[in-house]
Amino acid sequence: MSLDIDLMRRSAETPVRAADADFERVARDLTDAFTDDPVFNWFSRPGPGREAARLGLFRFLLKELFGEDGEILTPEGGGAAAVWLPSEALGPNPILKELQAVPVMLRLTGFGRIGRLIKQRECMDHHHKLDRPHAYLSFLGVTRAAQGHGVGSRLLASKTRELDAQGRPAYLETATERNVALYRRHGFEIASEFYPTADGPRQWTMWREPQA
Repeated sequence: MSLDIDLMRRSAETPVRAADADFERVARDLTDAFTDDPVFNWFSRPGPGREAARLGLFRFLLKELFGEDGEILTPEGGGAAAVWLPSEALGPNPILKELQAVPVMLRLTGFGRIGRLIKQRECMDHHHKLDRPHAYLSFLGVTRAAQGHGVGSRLLASKTRELDAQGRPAYLETATERNVALYRRHGFEIASEFYPTADGPRQWTMWREPQA
């Protein structure tokens, strides 16, 4: 099925908030969008089951972690998604949710790479300061067929305009240098840089002050 990129671009300027019934579509869009992500590919075990395991992770995150407190914005017809969380909702997860996540994580990493995922989470938690309330962009993804057409940029701008009106800062992480330039165009600046391990992917944390 061919994509109507112009329609997706326009829809991304005024995205809709995904409901529970949309989570499967959003999970599939994010699974496709993060196919070549350096961090996912670093801690995901190789093999034919990698994509299915990544889909399982996004299904779990949307249902168990993001659906209740988060705001999931998508163009009306899908193809991209931005997942935002208020910093006030972050922190240690209930032990039951942590236990539920274990088999989901192991399907993605296998026993050989679960240590990489643990290190990644430790670094993210260390660099993400929660002393000042803000909006956290947990994921921003555009399906591969629609990348490079400004869909993600428009989806991002729709939220930053709202944050500016609220006087609320924003925070994110990225492991893709070209995305650093994208986020800078939207007012984010590099806050820190880290490697989860000596051979892990280089990553940046970025902070955005509300703008007039």
